[in-house]
Amino acid sequence: MLKNLLILLLVLITQNAFTQSKDETAILKLLSAQVEFWNKGDVNQFMQGYWENDSLMFVGKDGVTYGYNKTLANYKKNYPDKAYMGQLKFTLLSVQPLDKQYYSVIGKWELTRSVGNVSGHYTLLLKKINGQWKIILDHSS
Repeated sequence: MLKNLLILLLVLITQNAFTQSKDETAILKLLSAQVEFWNKGDVNQFMQGYWENDSLMFVGKDGVTYGYNKTLANYKKNYPDKAYMGQLKFTLLSVQPLDKQYYSVIGKWELTRSVGNVSGHYTLLLKKINGQWKIILDHSS
């Protein structure tokens, strides 16, 4: 019985690995790297997932921010140290291709912090730029 369950699990894992496109795998790797860098307290590396351009759009509780540098500055202002950054966790709800150049990602974010836990949801629009997936729009609430 246990052997059959293990074989079934292996088959399901293998099927799932083959159904995931290279693009989706790259996007999941990008998001995983963001969590890793955030949890190390490295906002600069966390931001490498974003499009380094003045047209980057971030929509948050304070409205719309345009530009990579302004978005980075806001992250540093709102999360000045490890106590405010805490430990980040993403829960993916949807990863959908829109066409060959764009993906939509919807998920939940959670920060476990000594200064009080916070959480919300996000919608990301990613674009393949020079062969790499980058977040070009982030709506987090």
